[in-house]
Amino acid sequence: GKSTLMKIIAGLYRPDSGRVVLHGRAAMIHQELHLLPPMTVAENIWIGREPLTRLGLVSHRALARRTSALLAELAIDIDPDERVCDLSIAGRQMVEIARAVSYDADVLIMDEPTSALSEREVAHLFRLVADLKSRGKAVIYITHRIAEVFRVADEVTVLRDGRVVGSEPAGGLDRDRLIAMMVGRELTQLFPKHNTPTDRVSLSVRGLTVSGTFADVSFDVRAGEILGIAGLVGSKRTEVAETLFGLRRATAGEILIDGCAVDIASPAAAIQLGMAFLTEDRKLSGLLLPLSVQENMELASLDGRFVTMGFVNEGALRATCRDMAGALRVKARNLFEPVQTLSGGNQQKVLVGRWLLTSPRILILDEPTRGVDVGAKAEMHRLISNLAAEGAAVVMVSSEMTEILGMSDRVIVMRDGRVAGFLEGRDANQVALMRLAAH
Repeated sequence: GKSTLMKIIAGLYRPDSGRVVLHGRAAMIHQELHLLPPMTVAENIWIGREPLTRLGLVSHRALARRTSALLAELAIDIDPDERVCDLSIAGRQMVEIARAVSYDADVLIMDEPTSALSEREVAHLFRLVADLKSRGKAVIYITHRIAEVFRVADEVTVLRDGRVVGSEPAGGLDRDRLIAMMVGRELTQLFPKHNTPTDRVSLSVRGLTVSGTFADVSFDVRAGEILGIAGLVGSKRTEVAETLFGLRRATAGEILIDGCAVDIASPAAAIQLGMAFLTEDRKLSGLLLPLSVQENMELASLDGRFVTMGFVNEGALRATCRDMAGALRVKARNLFEPVQTLSGGNQQKVLVGRWLLTSPRILILDEPTRGVDVGAKAEMHRLISNLAAEGAAVVMVSSEMTEILGMSDRVIVMRDGRVAGFLEGRDANQVALMRLAAH
């Protein structure tokens, strides 16, 4: 209920009861990006507040000057005239931050602001938060990342199932107690591992290249194995994952499934080959938000076992979706609830459920736990491990080093569009990973 509560404070939702007493204005940085992609950075930051000429027209020169000054103040290196659709997710997040700061509000609400940022950008954000505090601004900082709580917070309030569990000074809390408050129990294992890789190679990639993006990527994934792909923002991890699933066309190299070379020209071809792909941005490229839980779950199965002679077996499909929602513990009133009303964690479960209905042999996961709380994260990890234990080959892209190291049997580290190295066993640690990723 964190994001919902903040939307009430920001005036986006009307409460049924109670009141909010707020000195000044509240400006909000959203967990899910709320920008207008076709418009420029400057237009997005100042929309509705553009400087005008004496004739009442927008002064683009003044707009660019004002934006450049703001971005320079925040040490954000982005061209004010660049269109938002051409920015990376991390770049868009920095534009969100700049827009919120531009209001000069007394209270700044940051909802999962680091969900798409690199470690360097996170450190930059924390310096910005410290600067805002020194100017007398109040910051409400929403996060499910435990380490961030202790790095940035003075006071911590924990919500669970829409209720306040408790509020305490950050200095009086430790990690285990905070997790217990968040999930309602002691979380003994955040990275459960049940899988044992077999000797059978399910997926082989040889010299995979997309000109101008990445080059000469090679690796094997065995049945039952979780292969992690790590790297800094801009290392082209996501682009490799998208190419494996046919969202990008390789210009060189080959992909082999069970030893046979395959041509994956589209996502439809990938699905036919037993592949599934969990996108890094569930709202932009994963879910159809106005549609229901069932409609989103069934999307990848409408030409498979639930279709006979062109007709969908609606009863069997609904029963299977209901069973899947129950197995994944999706919190929704029913299967007909619009998926846009669900929390981030439950939206992610719906997306996972869509692909599990296809019974995939190869599962490609891009940031599988982005924007979900620690309890949902542990559930997702358990699910990934169970799928690998059942024989699936899993490729997992993640920006969280603890997740990569905790869940992966082997790790590929990428840097500037190339494989920088492999880590396995005792060699797989944060120092070794960062050395490969950053050098």
